[in-house]
Amino acid sequence: MTEEKTMKCLCVLDNNKIGWIEKPIPECGPLDVICRPLVLTPCTSDCHTVWDGVLGQRKNITLGHEAVGQIVKVGSLVKTFKVGDKVIVPAVTPDWGSSAAQDGFSQHSNGMLSGCKYGNIKDGVFAEYFNVNEADANLALVPQGVSNEDAVMLSDMVTTGFYGVELANIQFGDVVCVFGIGPVGLMAVLGCVLRGASRIFAVGSREHCCEVAKAYGATDIINYKNGDPVAQIMKATLMKGVDKVVIAGGSSEVLSQAIKIAKPGADIGNVNYFTDLTHPIEIPKLPWGLGMANKTIRGGMTPGGRRRMEKLSSLLEFKGIDVSKLITHRFEGFDKLEEALITMHNKPSNLIKPVVTIHYEDEETLH
Repeated sequence: MTEEKTMKCLCVLDNNKIGWIEKPIPECGPLDVICRPLVLTPCTSDCHTVWDGVLGQRKNITLGHEAVGQIVKVGSLVKTFKVGDKVIVPAVTPDWGSSAAQDGFSQHSNGMLSGCKYGNIKDGVFAEYFNVNEADANLALVPQGVSNEDAVMLSDMVTTGFYGVELANIQFGDVVCVFGIGPVGLMAVLGCVLRGASRIFAVGSREHCCEVAKAYGATDIINYKNGDPVAQIMKATLMKGVDKVVIAGGSSEVLSQAIKIAKPGADIGNVNYFTDLTHPIEIPKLPWGLGMANKTIRGGMTPGGRRRMEKLSSLLEFKGIDVSKLITHRFEGFDKLEEALITMHNKPSNLIKPVVTIHYEDEETLH
C-alpha cells in the first residue's frame, strides 16, 4: 500500500446533495483488511439515503455498499486473505461475536439493520480505500473464471433476491408471484426457477425489465399499468391465487396486494425497502381470513458472511448462472462514480444496474 494519507470519497453532503470529500485512509484493525475498489455499483438504497433521507441525517458519510475489491493491507490476525487478493465485499458485514449473530440474525448485529454498516453506520465503499471488518468471516475470493462485474452482483442483488425466495419458502411446483422486477426482483425470479417453481408471475412495467424477467424464467408478466395486478393474477389463476409471494419492490400497498393473491397457507417473503414513511402498511382483514388464513409473512435483510458469498459464487463458477443481464450501464474510472449514482437516481427506462470499473497498473502484480 502506498504512503498516501488521504483519499477521495463520494459522500452525502446534505439532503439531496452528493459530492466528493477528502478523508483520511481508514485504519486496519487486527481482524480487518483495507481494500481498493475494482468494481463498484450504486444501489437504489444509496439513492434513498441521499434523496429520501430514510436513514435520517447521514451528512458527510461515504456512500456505497456493493463492491469487488483488491486487498492492499491485511490485519495481523487475518488468516485467510493476503495483499493482492480480489474479493467480493458483501453489503452486509456483521460483527460475528454479537448476540444477534449468535441468535442467527447476523444482519442485525449490534442493532436493527446494523449488519449493513456501509453508508449507514460506517463509511461506505465509494472511496479510494475502504475497511472491511472481520475479513475472514465476511469476505469471499472472486472465483477463477468469474468476472469482477458478475461477482459484484453477488454482494447485494443476488443475495437479496435469493433471500426473498428463501423467506417465501419456494418449493418444487409452486405457483409464485414476484412483485417488483428491478435487479433484486429479477434475481428473485431466477431464484424461483432454481427452487423449482412451476409458474412465475412477475409484476412490473418497464419494458426492458419485463424482457429480462422473461429471460430469467418468468412465465407471466403482469403490467400494473394495464390494471389492478391483483385482479389480473386472480383471473389468470382462475381465482385460485398463488402458493408463494416474493415482494422485491412496490409501494406501501404491495403487502396488501400480496395477501390478496396468496392462497390460505401461503408464504410471503419481503425484501422490499419501504421508504415511504407517510403511508402505513395495511393488512386487509378478509383476505387474511380475519387473521386466521395461515398466511405467513416474513420480512428480512439478507444475511452476510463469507460462507453465503462462497455458496452463491459457486453458482456462477459451476452452475453457470448468468447475472450479466442485470448490467445495463458501464462506466470506466473512479471519477465516473458520481455520474453512475446520478444515473441510478434518474432511472432511465432501460436501466437495471450501472457498474463502475477501476483499473490499476499493478492490479495483477500487487502482493
